[in-house]
Amino acid sequence: MKVLNAQETAALLPYPALAEELRAVLADKRAGRATAPPRLHLPLAGGGVLLLMPATDDEITITKLVTVHAHNTAEGLPSVQAEVLVFDTRTGRRLLWLDGVTVTARRTAALSLLAAQMLAPNLAGPLLIVGAGTQGRTHLEAMTQGLGVRQVYIASRDLAHAEDLATYARSLGIDAQAVSRPADVLAQTPLIVTATTSATPVLPADLRSDAFVAAVGAFQPDRAELPPDLVRAARIFVDTLEGAKAEAGDLILAGVDWARVTSLEEAIALPRPLDGPVVFKSVGHALWDLAAARLAWSNLGIG
Repeated sequence: MKVLNAQETAALLPYPALAEELRAVLADKRAGRATAPPRLHLPLAGGGVLLLMPATDDEITITKLVTVHAHNTAEGLPSVQAEVLVFDTRTGRRLLWLDGVTVTARRTAALSLLAAQMLAPNLAGPLLIVGAGTQGRTHLEAMTQGLGVRQVYIASRDLAHAEDLATYARSLGIDAQAVSRPADVLAQTPLIVTATTSATPVLPADLRSDAFVAAVGAFQPDRAELPPDLVRAARIFVDTLEGAKAEAGDLILAGVDWARVTSLEEAIALPRPLDGPVVFKSVGHALWDLAAARLAWSNLGIG
């Protein structure tokens, strides 16, 4: 079994290729060739939680192990730690041990990239990223590499954090600017990513008619980055319906009619929306980790 650190894991998961592998997994899920049960939550003593996320297809099977200990930050330890164990479906032979935090960050951004490629009425940019943490950074990388967007605005509750991410973006040759408020640039930005830890909306309800929003920050039923009026007015797509119904606070708190919510798996067969706003809400799923494992194993070329 090959054990890979964070840098080695990232090198095997370029965003455009990962987006295409995610598209392939969606097709396999639709055809019944790739499956995953709901993730298991196991409370731990001291307030932590263990998450178990298995998934399988005919060739590769994975289990992602995630521990979340929110109090760790006060002790200088990471609050989230994760690994992805990859093994051969037919024999059970252990193949890979991937850095799970890296897998999660990159497959989440690549899924947003795929959703934008499929669903955004206007792909030209500029792009607005709300949130300057890990997901803000990976979405910056994924959207600029995958869509060719060259102008980015970054907003954060801490303007210094937004400035830091903008500086990183400029080092990649991107025209990037930190802004104090998302509302200041919404008239210019048809592409929007919200990747914050906020429990309350970070965007206003009124967006451009061609706006596409990838909302990835809120993954608990009592938290929402998007205001209810925006959710009710938008065309809504989700990574999975089962996950969204359980965890997508943006939709749950808006009292969304689930009959008008479309999964990304179903969207594969639909034409691109000609107007918006379009909201893509993701909360995560083990099949997205399976896609990352498939790509990593293929890129290693071991066989």
